[in-house]
Amino acid sequence: MDDWAIKGELILNCNCTVFCPCVVSLGKHPPTEGYCQAWAGVRIDSGHINGVDLSGLNVGLVLDIPGNMGRGNWKCAAYIDERASDPAYDGLIRIFSGEAKGTTGLFKLLVSDFLGAERAPIEYVNEGKKRRLVVGKAIKGEVEPITGPDPDAEVAVTNTGYWMGPDITIATANQGRVRAHGRVWDFDGRSAEICQIDWHGASAA
Repeated sequence: MDDWAIKGELILNCNCTVFCPCVVSLGKHPPTEGYCQAWAGVRIDSGHINGVDLSGLNVGLVLDIPGNMGRGNWKCAAYIDERASDPAYDGLIRIFSGEAKGTTGLFKLLVSDFLGAERAPIEYVNEGKKRRLVVGKAIKGEVEPITGPDPDAEVAVTNTGYWMGPDITIATANQGRVRAHGRVWDFDGRSAEICQIDWHGASAA
């Protein structure tokens, strides 16, 4: 059994025109457009798998889901930080394919078509409240929390059962471009989310 853990932050931008229904319905309610197309970025602040350090690395994902998230049949492609050592690269593939079980184990159940993984230069940059992700020529995105009456407080959905984490900051995409695996997506102005992640293998549950 893999011994792994990751702490950091995840950003995601999808084609939903308003905040993603999957967060509160836990994948039971269809996306606003009836299907889900999304890109995501993960910044690993600290992490390991089987004694291999993952701290400081980034991961990019492209997700293509035909209907309700909970029904599966996902297509997924992964981009692994080009700075990763070979053992770290292999470990991150195990985590993000669901093979390592634990928090991301559902990927193994829901992803029916893994489009592949490759190394890429990945920039995950925080500028104030904005988060910017650039994954080679495949993903170029920037998300920013939406505003509320108190400009210093995040608009968030808290205490959810969402697999990524219980507290999700509601955001919007200033830019959301995907050019990968025959997909040409532009999700500027559409739904986005920011989540602090604390994931781990089944052995740490």
